[in-house]
Amino acid sequence: MLDIQWIRQNPDTFDIALKKRNLEPQSECILSLDTQYRSLIRQIEKIRAQRNSKSEQIGQAIAKGNLLLADTIKAEVSTIKEQLPLLEAKENEIKSSLNQILSCIPNIPLEDVPIGANEKENILIRSVGNKPNAIHLSKEHFEIGEELGLMDFDRSAKLSGARFSILASHLALLERALGQFMLDLHTSEHGYTEVSAPLLVRDEAMYGTGQLPKFANDMFCTTDGRWLIPTSEVSLTNIFSNEIIDFNLLPLRLVALAPSFRSEAGSAGRDTRGMLRQHQFWKCELVSITKEEESHIEHERMLSCAEKVLKKLDLHYRIVSLCSGDLGFSACKTYDLEVWLPGQNLYREISSCSNCGSFQSRRMNSRYRDSFNKSLKFTHTLNGSGVAVGRCLIAILENYLNKDGSVTIPTILRPYMHNLEVIKKNILWSNR
Repeated sequence: MLDIQWIRQNPDTFDIALKKRNLEPQSECILSLDTQYRSLIRQIEKIRAQRNSKSEQIGQAIAKGNLLLADTIKAEVSTIKEQLPLLEAKENEIKSSLNQILSCIPNIPLEDVPIGANEKENILIRSVGNKPNAIHLSKEHFEIGEELGLMDFDRSAKLSGARFSILASHLALLERALGQFMLDLHTSEHGYTEVSAPLLVRDEAMYGTGQLPKFANDMFCTTDGRWLIPTSEVSLTNIFSNEIIDFNLLPLRLVALAPSFRSEAGSAGRDTRGMLRQHQFWKCELVSITKEEESHIEHERMLSCAEKVLKKLDLHYRIVSLCSGDLGFSACKTYDLEVWLPGQNLYREISSCSNCGSFQSRRMNSRYRDSFNKSLKFTHTLNGSGVAVGRCLIAILENYLNKDGSVTIPTILRPYMHNLEVIKKNILWSNR
């Protein structure tokens, strides 16, 4: 959530920032409600002060034996007490309206974020590695997996419907190996602390990281009102909601390997075949919580940590800086890592690394005490995939495909796969 005081002081800057995100100006509406709200607060405080003062006068009048005066003042207090609930109800109504608007306004892009309407105007930062040779170009991951007999979409549809998959034998082992490799890399080399956190969370957690109220249709809600997390960012970031963190502990760097769940409500007709866009998928998630002056440096560091996964797997990828119109709701700046998929002849996102500034911490009230003047400040939060396990598996299938249909296992993963070097066709699973 944005700082209402900043909006009061910078209404034009605020509206310009919204325009960068393809949104209409909101300052006039927000400040009108804010003015009404603050005016009501002053009225209520004034009336409460009058009530308290007159209550004292009643006691003084009774002490002096002036019961007539006491009764007169009591009548005045009764009138005041009748006014207060009406004003307080109006205050709550306006406050609710103001918070509803503010909770649906996205974060403000940083100055160095490129201005653009959509993903077509994202800026290429750099490319790393080389594309594989042309023998790979004709096979997409689902063709490779099904021909190996180790990827099954028909049986998963029988179990759960569309946008699910079953991996068997060495492909299931590859998925597990990728997750373990990522965890080991981020904990042993990058200084992240591994966390196992709940997959089901309350409304407050989803609100804190910005999924609610705007994106409720994109997620799964249980019958008791809890939500399946769309990303471990939700669980990891909200660990420190409503807390004052010791500044000596910052930055906090957390990593979790966990499944994510998304309804993909707005993805009808997109990536309907294969594993690219599923309702359930594994992701290695990185979260950092920093002091306000350190988030920019931490953002670059997080990007480097996510990159290291792809470098060690020897996968060709590129980095793009998302333009203002393509930023996620909570982000003020985002880098995407896009891995090359020769079967599609396209780059596809495999990680998004975002700096959210104080946007999430204001929503979840996560603060630290400044070491110099001891004032309380909101933390800055960052998150990024380190990386998406399923999409990484897809990239390996398409980039490490051999002419005979087998798939070579990247050297770095072999210790996690019982020193297996090649995944070959599994006759048992390919015969129905």
